[in-house]
Amino acid sequence: MSIDLTGRTAIVTGGGAGIGAAIALTLAEAGADVAVHYANSADGAREVCARIEDMGRRALIFQADLTDPEQADALVDRVVEHFGGLDILVNNAGHLVGRAPLAETTDERWKAIMDVNVSSAFHTTRRALPHLTASSTGRVVTMSSLASENGGGAGSVGYAAAKAAVVGFTRGLAKEIAPTSTTVNAVAPGFIGDTAFHNTFTPGDAQKGIIAGIPLGRAGTPQDVADVTLFLASDLASYVTGQVIDINGGLNFR
Repeated sequence: MSIDLTGRTAIVTGGGAGIGAAIALTLAEAGADVAVHYANSADGAREVCARIEDMGRRALIFQADLTDPEQADALVDRVVEHFGGLDILVNNAGHLVGRAPLAETTDERWKAIMDVNVSSAFHTTRRALPHLTASSTGRVVTMSSLASENGGGAGSVGYAAAKAAVVGFTRGLAKEIAPTSTTVNAVAPGFIGDTAFHNTFTPGDAQKGIIAGIPLGRAGTPQDVADVTLFLASDLASYVTGQVIDINGGLNFR
C-alpha cells in the first residue's frame, strides 16, 4: 500500500539538514506541499526546497527562531496564508546545545536547552492547532530521543530532561485534542549517523562503540526516521495517537 499525501500541507521545523531535511523530502515524495523552516541552515533549506519543487510540489522556506513566540506565530501564519491551510506539523527542531555535567550547567544553558527543544514545539504547535484541528487529517509529530529513556550520554542531563518533556507534551496534547481526530505522536531516534548532531557532539571512537552495541548492527539514518514520520503523518496511522515510536535498531526497549 502506497502512502499518498497529495493535497496536504506540512511544516517541518529544522528542515534544512539531517533528519529534518529527510522528513521534508519524504513527505514531498508522498505528495505533500512542504514549508521548510530553518534557524541557521539557509543553504540546506534552499536545496531541500529546490528538490521539493523539482518533484512538482509546492515549497516555502522560512527562517525563524522558534524559541520566540512571535516568530513561531509568524511562521505558522505565513504558511497558512501561502498554502491555504495546514495538515501536518513536524516539530523536528532541537539541539543538544553542549555537553556539561549538571553541576557545571549554567542557568543560561539550561534555559537554552529547554527553549530549543520544548518551548519551540510549544510555540509552533499552539499557533498551528486551530488549523490542524480544522483539517480532517491533522497530524502532529514531535521529536524526542533515546536520551529521554536512558538519560543520554555524558553531559546531557538537560537534553535528556528536555526530550522527556517532549514525550509528556505529546501525550498530554494527544489526549486533549483527541475529540478533533487530530493525532499527536513522537519519534525517539537512537544513534543516527552522518548528522551534524553526532559529528559535533560524539567523538569518532564513541560513535564506533555505540554502533558496535546496536543489535541490528548499523547506525540509523535520517531516512529511517523520515519513514516512521511519514507513517505517522499518513492515513495508515489514523488510530495511533499519544505514542512514542523508538527508532534505535534494538539498542533500547521501552
